[in-house]
Order: sequence, then structure tokens, then C-alpha cells
Amino acid sequence: MKRIEKLFNNKKNILNIYITAGYPKLQDTVLITQELAKNGVDMIEIGMPFSDPLADGPTIQHSSEVAINNGITLELIFEQISEIRKTVNIPIVMMGYYNQVIQYGAIDFFKKAKEVGVDGFIIPDLPLSEYLLKYKKTLTELNLDMVFLITPQTTNERVLLIDKASSGFIYVVSSFAITGSKSSIEKNQLDYFSKLNQLPIKNSKLIGFGISNKETFDTACKNANGAIIGSAFIKAIGKENNNLKQVVKTFVSSILH
Repeated sequence: MKRIEKLFNNKKNILNIYITAGYPKLQDTVLITQELAKNGVDMIEIGMPFSDPLADGPTIQHSSEVAINNGITLELIFEQISEIRKTVNIPIVMMGYYNQVIQYGAIDFFKKAKEVGVDGFIIPDLPLSEYLLKYKKTLTELNLDMVFLITPQTTNERVLLIDKASSGFIYVVSSFAITGSKSSIEKNQLDYFSKLNQLPIKNSKLIGFGISNKETFDTACKNANGAIIGSAFIKAIGKENNNLKQVVKTFVSSILH
């Protein structure tokens, strides 16, 4: 059984933390991931820094710029994930943009990711039709998951199409916006989650965008299988002279306890 599938079968209230590879320092990826796993995080989303991150807000954009200036590359990310896999067994999902995948060579990219221990991908600008035509067969053969995003603007018909094509889970974008932390979830968002829960969706759902603290995490968990936290965590680890181990422990504890 795939790691992601096993996780959703065995646990509720899943916490997925997003990190930017190569941030705050080039070699911090391994330590941060190890500490997240050690402190009870269920899944880790490793961002591949990109010069034009369409879905990301200022915090993650800034972390990408820093990581690129630090010298991060896809090859180095694969090396870091390979190192991470020596000690970490929770699911790892790579998040990035289609251009990065094409530049590497898409099939080679997926094969290399499998080789180093990646479980799935989030590629927000990968067209659904292109995935089905070009890559679904390869990912199925490699036993890898492809996670697609849905937003409040996604029609019910489209949601069900995305559900059929996705594996692992569906990424529920909590609002029509770029990533960024908010302190609470509003009524219109709750109405949207309720509408989704009435649809015959087969995949598990994680809510992302605007999840930043225990309150928003707990609310997301009441309306889905768990949540993804990105910008709030990136802010926490980005402060100067941080003790990364302590910051990770404190942050995760503030969400889960």
C-alpha cells in the first residue's frame, strides 16, 4: 500500500507542513524535515523553488528567492530527499510548477522522484487534460500520486473530474487567493467546505491556503481529513538566528496541542 493511502486509512486530522527546499539555508531541508517528522507531522510537502510561483503569496515567494540565491537546484533537492529517506518514513510530496518538470524532462523527473522516495506531486499549473494524456500511465506504473487543486470557483462537474483523475488526496484551496496565513476561517469558506462534503468525492481532502494556527487547523479538520500549513511555518523558520529544532518543535506543538 502506498504511504499516502496508508496514512489516510489509519489517521484523522492529518497535518501536512509545507517547506521550501533550501530555505532558510541551503542544507536546512534535511534537518527541518527530520524535526517535523519527529514532532508528529504526518506528511511533508517540499516546495521546489521557482522564479515565477503563480500560486504562492509573498512569504513563500520570498523563501523561494532566498533558496534560489542559496543555490538550490532540482538535483540537490533529489539528493536531500534521498538523505531524508534514511531516517524519515512519512509521506513526502513535491510541490512545484510544470515548467520545472518539463525542463528536467517530465518522465525522467517522475522516475528520479520515485527513486529517491517521493510519494506524490502537487503541480498547480499542470493541465488536467495533459496529465491524463501524457503522464497518468507513468505515475500509475510508478505507484506515485498526483494531487490536483480545487477552489471555490471550481464547478461541481469539474470537482468530480478532478476527483476521478487525482490520487492520494485532493488539495482544497480554502479561498480564491494566493497562499498566505489568516487567523480564522470565515462563514463563506465553511459553506464551501459543506458543499464539497455533499459531493460523492472518493479521495481524501486536505484544506490549504490560510491555515496558520490551532484554530484554523481544527476547523479544517472538522470539514476535511486534515490541513496543509505553509506560509505560517515558513515565517516561523525564517527569523534570524533561529534554533531550527526548537522552532519546529514549538510550532508543531502550537498546532497539535
